[in-house]
Amino acid sequence: MPSPMRSLFIISVSCVIVFIVFCVFNFGGEQGFQRLNNSDTWVLTQVCTSLIKDKTPLLWRNKLMMYEKSSCEAYLTQSHYITAPLSKEEAEFRLAYIMVIHHNFDTFARLFRAIYMPQNVYCVHVDEKATVEFKDSVEQLLSCFPNAFLASKMEPVVYGGISRLQADLNCIKDLAASEVPWKYALNTCGQDFPLKTNREIVQYLKGFKGKNITPGVLPPAHAVGRTKYVHREHLGKELSYVIRTTALKPPPPHNLTIYFGSAYVALSREFTNFVLHDPRALDLLQWSKDTFSPDEHFWVTLNRIPGVPGSMPNASWAGDLRAVKWLDMEDKHGGCHGEAFFSNFEATLLVGVGMKGAVEYRVLTDRPAGSFRQPVNY
Repeated sequence: MPSPMRSLFIISVSCVIVFIVFCVFNFGGEQGFQRLNNSDTWVLTQVCTSLIKDKTPLLWRNKLMMYEKSSCEAYLTQSHYITAPLSKEEAEFRLAYIMVIHHNFDTFARLFRAIYMPQNVYCVHVDEKATVEFKDSVEQLLSCFPNAFLASKMEPVVYGGISRLQADLNCIKDLAASEVPWKYALNTCGQDFPLKTNREIVQYLKGFKGKNITPGVLPPAHAVGRTKYVHREHLGKELSYVIRTTALKPPPPHNLTIYFGSAYVALSREFTNFVLHDPRALDLLQWSKDTFSPDEHFWVTLNRIPGVPGSMPNASWAGDLRAVKWLDMEDKHGGCHGEAFFSNFEATLLVGVGMKGAVEYRVLTDRPAGSFRQPVNY
């Protein structure tokens, strides 16, 4: 067989094999051949085109894509990304997002697509312990966006440890150096999903007039031990966790009063500069390194200091940014952290799920930005 004919034959066979494998793995057997949609057809076209051009297609999770600028443009179009600000108000009030993730690329991609706006800026921190496949997939996705990037330093994140707070701070440092004139920074985790549109979030934040949103109160009895005793992170191959010791901690620096609150906040740019450079913030961070879940006292404590940029010394739980369904709290308040969260969404921007919980999706079905096209496993 002549060489050109042999090449064409190999390419044709390869395309058929890819087609069959794609259907079997994504749709299950012969019935899958009848269920291909436009998105799947586009994926297969990309594979065959790359083979014909003697290029190597890139496996991107369940998507086969050519990793080139043209492929990014096609992906953005195929995924219906917003490529221009939807209003003057949004264009003039840019947001910075911190996204701390460790697994489940499809869930992350769905969240990123839901909150993406071209005028905003996005810093993504991937757990240092995450798989190479996951890290590569995230990096490949972000390379399609000039306003999204990986954090310059990755932490091996331990739930409840200082590493979780440090991951946020690493992104804040990177965002502080960004030329994008963002107004507020919001932090998210990989299991979040927006309940409000970007414009609704902007309008909500504008109402705070530069104040930081760090919901919290004085520590309840069950939270006192978090900062009373020394805690240590244990980083293991199979399991990582925080251990509480019997050693007592010294008093907090600068005679600060420690508050207890949400780890998820909205911070003004001026406040983030304070966090990165002011001795009170730096000393509190150092003191917090052997506490439990320091991200739940760090932000709220600093934001209660009078005179700090955007501070709210007398704030309480008002402005909480998340509706959370906690399964282990079902017997106390229906599983929701805050009984009004699911009945009053006016102050809720993001829906989050806890380590032991799952979102009660049935209460979100009529929210404009809060629906999924397919179920998500956490």
